[in-house]
Amino acid sequence: MSQIESGAETRPVTEVLRQARSGDQDALNRLMVLVYEELHAMAHRKLSFEGTGHTLQTTALVHEAYLKLVDQRNVDWQNRAHFFAVAAVAMRRILVNHAETRLAAKRGGGSVALSLDDANVAAGEVRDDQLLALDEALTRLAQFNERGARVVEYRFFGGLGYDEIATTMGLSTITVRRAWESARAWLRRELESDASG
Repeated sequence: MSQIESGAETRPVTEVLRQARSGDQDALNRLMVLVYEELHAMAHRKLSFEGTGHTLQTTALVHEAYLKLVDQRNVDWQNRAHFFAVAAVAMRRILVNHAETRLAAKRGGGSVALSLDDANVAAGEVRDDQLLALDEALTRLAQFNERGARVVEYRFFGGLGYDEIATTMGLSTITVRRAWESARAWLRRELESDASG
């Protein structure tokens, strides 16, 4: 069981999220202390591909994501897993925006094939062009399979496990696994098609 799910870790974060939601500004400071290490680990997983020339630093990604998270006034924070699921979405947007900026001058050739195997999800070995191709494919997937797109987003961008995603989405773990397999298969075909066309 990960830190995101463990009962001892969940209760303080969930309580602080509720306090922050009700306007307690000190709760935001306490929240950062409670979630920083896990946010840093999420960011590190996504930025562990330094060999590809990525210039965004882990700490910068954590701070930018955290600022986006605490600036959301209309989020009804449910628990720690929900917070990290929203963090995954925020990190996706930050990484995609960063990749778009870096590739703006180079944009042109076809998309580059990307494997969504579990090993690559954990390692975070993705180049800017692959990240943009995945983001575009996920946007297309969400048009007809919102659940599958969310599962991929939480798993790929947030590093959440099946149980964490199930908790966040209110689904069974087996449903999440099926959604992951289905979405991954569709994305694989889509990305291979984009790369060859």
